[in-house]
Amino acid sequence: MTGALDGLLIADFGRVLAGPYATMLLADLGAEVVKIERPGAGDDTRRWGPPWGVTDSTYFQSVNRNKRSVALDLTDAEDLAAARRLVARADVVVENFLPGGMDKLGLGYDQVVAANPDLVYCSITGFGRDNDLPGYDLLIQAVGGLMSVTGPDPATPTKVGVAMVDVVTGLHAALGILAALRHRDRTGEGQRVEVNLLSSLLSALTNQSAAYVGAGVVPRAMGNAHPSIAPYDVFGAKDRPLVLAVGNDRQFARLAEVLGLPALATDSRFATNSARVAHRDDLRAILEPALRADTAAAWCAALTAAKVPCGPVNDLAQAISLAESLGLAPVVAVGDPPQASVANPIALSATPPTYRTAPPRLGQHTPE
Repeated sequence: MTGALDGLLIADFGRVLAGPYATMLLADLGAEVVKIERPGAGDDTRRWGPPWGVTDSTYFQSVNRNKRSVALDLTDAEDLAAARRLVARADVVVENFLPGGMDKLGLGYDQVVAANPDLVYCSITGFGRDNDLPGYDLLIQAVGGLMSVTGPDPATPTKVGVAMVDVVTGLHAALGILAALRHRDRTGEGQRVEVNLLSSLLSALTNQSAAYVGAGVVPRAMGNAHPSIAPYDVFGAKDRPLVLAVGNDRQFARLAEVLGLPALATDSRFATNSARVAHRDDLRAILEPALRADTAAAWCAALTAAKVPCGPVNDLAQAISLAESLGLAPVVAVGDPPQASVANPIALSATPPTYRTAPPRLGQHTPE
């Protein structure tokens, strides 16, 4: 089957998560990705275990399928020359060295574009091209404000349970690369693409960052509550927690009806979303005792039937099981012997993602 990006060659100098995630998404769509790694060590994430997969950590395997691994010592003249030859014929370069790192190797954008003018060159940094600071997801979550709005209260800053800044930055990188390729298709001109973790996070904070830049409001951690919607939170049922995500007044009226509390919908404290936000504590004091009268499953069935958004708080095993029950096919088998991998979430009717090869062993494709 032909992929949407068949024929594209990507020289991948990315490491850890943001760069590899971007290039795996592009590889799933048909691009040939050649991953450059240090001999004997490789990408740091190969050793970020447990848990361990078939050959490396499951962390490494999560973002490196459909790639070839070439082990090159970029301090060695011969290996560096091989890397330069690869870049000279590539359609795309992706790198996340510290700013200036590729320039020192003679592989910076300005150094390679003369020989390859239609090259799309994507650099991923922590804080932008002019700031020589290391970018780690936890650090960016802290200094970028994400931890200040995550956690039970303002005194307990908390990171998100996955390296979300890296993932979002990887998505931005892939989007920027595709936009640059579209421009190249029209004009024949390549260009530089730059993304950084801090800017990606500030963009991804969406309504929270807009609250500050648009209204001067500095958001704070509110646990699982939402600053602008209520009830939009975790509540305790008889046996386990569940989430109510009530987004408008009609849904709230249906919630009140199912709970046997129809008068709530006309109570002046709760009749509108803004009123519910202002009286969220009073509302919780009424809703939670009612919800504790039955199980989460019973409430979710009744509320879903009434078109009130709700659901239990699942662990990852339960989340995968839910996706499977909905026919979303969240897990695919890759390679021989088959390795389980989380499916690419993009569905394309004519050129869907494919799963051609398992994450490579270090240097597996160097002879090629």
